[in-house]
Amino acid sequence: MKKILLALVCAGTTSVFSQEKVSETFDDTRIVNGHSVETNKEGSMKMIISHRFGLLNGGLYDLFGLDQSTIRLGLDYGITDNITVGIGRSSFQKTVDGFVKAKLITQKKRTRSPISITWFSSADLNTLKRPEAIKIAYKLRWSFSHQALIAKKFGEGFSLQIMPTFLHRNLTPSKEFKNDIFSIGTAGRLRLTQMLSFKVEYYFTLPNHLPEVNTNSLAVGFDIETKHHVFQLHIGNSRGMTEKFFISETYGDWSEGDIMLGFNITRDFQVKGRKYK
Repeated sequence: MKKILLALVCAGTTSVFSQEKVSETFDDTRIVNGHSVETNKEGSMKMIISHRFGLLNGGLYDLFGLDQSTIRLGLDYGITDNITVGIGRSSFQKTVDGFVKAKLITQKKRTRSPISITWFSSADLNTLKRPEAIKIAYKLRWSFSHQALIAKKFGEGFSLQIMPTFLHRNLTPSKEFKNDIFSIGTAGRLRLTQMLSFKVEYYFTLPNHLPEVNTNSLAVGFDIETKHHVFQLHIGNSRGMTEKFFISETYGDWSEGDIMLGFNITRDFQVKGRKYK
């Protein structure tokens, strides 16, 4: 009888602690272009296929941007429940990227942890071939970004995230571009049904960090969640899918109709340990 009572107490304690943690602040590890506070479960491999098309205001001749497609293929892996690493390759400027995410704090219901915080660091390498006359050394082709992803889930329906960001580029297009850029991202998710959510993502670059020809990245869209897939459909003014591009190289102006259709498709595979529902 004592063993049975002890088992029940342990089970109840485990249940309480598991209920304290707030899960699914966002539907996936990506919001639109940027990352959310979510990390992969231990042993979980995530395959991500992302597409961005051309400008919708290109008209019928370009099939409203569908003739101009760029793609990123990525793999993310959960080393632990709190640490994720990933690699990817984009057709846009033939960019190879890698990143690491570490969840530092998880929002909890019954303790003084009102927010979740995840650290994100990435590196991009431009592998685009150049003519011999303007050949660029590979050490100048690197860019690096660091973010603190800070999020809070307000009940089951709404989540909010802010992303203070530091971006460094070893090489800039001209002297008027800065190597170091500071930006602050904001994002929100509104759950509409059990499978459907509305989301918005915006990155504001601090004044005088980019030339006037640049604009801030803004995207809106929907997440459609199934058992093993998440389909993310959106429109935005950024064509690149890594921090270097959507923070420092966005030129589309929403007021001029410079918006592009895009989507992300993610599929999870459990390659180690137990399967997660």
